[in-house]
This record gives sequence, C-alpha cells and structure tokens, in this order.
Amino acid sequence: MALWDRIKESASTMQTQLVAKKNDLKSGAFRDASMAMCALVAAADGTIDPSERRRVAQLIATDEVLQNFDALDLQRRFDANLDKLTADFDFGKVGVLQEIAKAKKKPAEARAVVQIGIVIGGADGDFDKTEQAVVREACFALGLPPHEFDL
Repeated sequence: MALWDRIKESASTMQTQLVAKKNDLKSGAFRDASMAMCALVAAADGTIDPSERRRVAQLIATDEVLQNFDALDLQRRFDANLDKLTADFDFGKVGVLQEIAKAKKKPAEARAVVQIGIVIGGADGDFDKTEQAVVREACFALGLPPHEFDL
C-alpha cells in the first residue's frame, strides 16, 4: 500500500474513533487543546498558507466531534493560537503546547487531541515530517507514547 493511501486510511480510522467518543469529548480542556493542536499542525512548517486555514475551518464546520462547541468560538481559539505561532514560532509553540497539555488529565481526551492532529496533518494526503514532529511533541506534552499513534 502506498504511503499516501496509508495516511488517508489512518486519518479515516482516527476520525471514526473520534466520532465514536463524541459524547465524552465536551470539556473546555478538550476544546482548547484541540484548537491548539490544529494551529500547531497548520504552522508546523513555519508558514500558514490559506489552504491550511481552510482545512481547519472545514474541520470546525463539519466535524461531528467539534460540533459539541460553538464554531465561532473554535475559530477564535484557533486564530489566537496561530497568532502566537506566527509572532514567534518557538516561543508561541511553548504556549500552544501548554494549551494542548490541558487535556492530559483525561486519557480519552488526550488521545483524541492527538488524533485530531493526525487528521489535520493528513487531510491533504501528506502528513509530512514537520507535522509528524509537532504531533510527537504534543504526545510528550500529553504524556502519551508517540508509537501508540505510529509516530
């Protein structure tokens, strides 16, 4: 199976798992961590192009799990995290990883945040090395072993 096909299959599987846990993913910590993860993955290569913003906007608008929250509030949180990362990526990443770490107390939420990062990273069919690296860093912030997610 080609790498691109494996990425698509993995993202699809993770999305299915997220939907199955939808009713358990309603906390503010999950909301904040998931938007921080989206921003971190979108900015992983140091730039945020319009297509990455559209992918996250589409996720916010259509994802069953994220429909537990107000879409405008999610967009505001995503944009605030992006602003931190674009102002100074390394310093901003510290703050964004702290937001992600909010989900650490609940293992199901922590895993779901990582899965969202993988879904966003693989949405364009190319979950590249920089995106994988920031998702790995998020795993460490959440106290999860990256190998659990094939990272």
